[in-house]
Amino acid sequence: MEPPLSAPVGIQISDITCDSFRVSWEIPPYDMHRITHYFIDLNKKVGQKENKFKHRDVPTKLVAKAVALPMTVRGHWFLSPRTEYTLAVQTAMKRIDGEYIVSGWSETLSFCTGDYAMEQVRQLQLKAEGIAGRMLPFQVFYRNQTPEYFTHVREKWGDVLLPSLKDQSGSHGSPISGTLQGVFFSCNTEFNTGHPPNDSPYGRWRLSVPAGHLFHEGTNLYFADFYCMYSAYHYVVLVLAPQGSQGDVFCSKRLPLLDHQDNPFLTREEKGGYRHAQDLILEVIYTDPVPLGLGQLGEIKGHQLMSLSTANAKKDPSCKVCNISGGR
Repeated sequence: MEPPLSAPVGIQISDITCDSFRVSWEIPPYDMHRITHYFIDLNKKVGQKENKFKHRDVPTKLVAKAVALPMTVRGHWFLSPRTEYTLAVQTAMKRIDGEYIVSGWSETLSFCTGDYAMEQVRQLQLKAEGIAGRMLPFQVFYRNQTPEYFTHVREKWGDVLLPSLKDQSGSHGSPISGTLQGVFFSCNTEFNTGHPPNDSPYGRWRLSVPAGHLFHEGTNLYFADFYCMYSAYHYVVLVLAPQGSQGDVFCSKRLPLLDHQDNPFLTREEKGGYRHAQDLILEVIYTDPVPLGLGQLGEIKGHQLMSLSTANAKKDPSCKVCNISGGR
């Protein structure tokens, strides 16, 4: 009789990224040359019982030939960024008749995958560049909000728009969601008028700030995200950060830096002109406080189109235009 295999102990998970991790455990010397396969039970942690298989003595979700440990597990088709998982492992020896002698299951560990790295954000950038279209001139960055918001700015914040935490809208693996502080602005114009649209999903009061006050040689421009919300409209998130600021340091480690004069999204010409991509809706995050006095505040005459709001909007995971292979 072949002695049973020992259940894996001392499980360690390391080098976690948005779509991969490494796992290792202790293997007794007397099992070292008998093990032919590893079985890995990997589940999203959503409150279900871990390792919930009807038959615990058959191969589970992931089957791998035995290799030296630690072993890298990689796969965007079953790993999503910023997602909690549970993991357990089992070792096995394949017999001549094709059946397996298996060990018991290890303890179950939990871990969370990481954000997109620079590599994945650059993939999003390349996809966005493909549909950016021609560039249109613009003159102001504008922020639409309710009258109550601007009353709060005056009475509580001393006439200064203070940065707030970026919400969870956009790509699930975006490194700025829930981590970067900033003030949200738009800059898109209507192609037939050259002016900002009269409608807004965020409120009927608009602060318009001359583009040069926020986008100049003293600010860095970063690409941050590319997404859609189950519609034909595609959004690009850009970050403007004063050089050397806390926001600039944060972005420099995580986001691709864009050339002010040579990119397909948002440009600043040497003679003072500014342009934005026609076929994308740009969301611009300025990472420092913005004095209310930098711009003009007024009421717009259009409608508040709540259906176009991107607040905490979830990205369409099935869109072939704006999704990449590294996670979702």
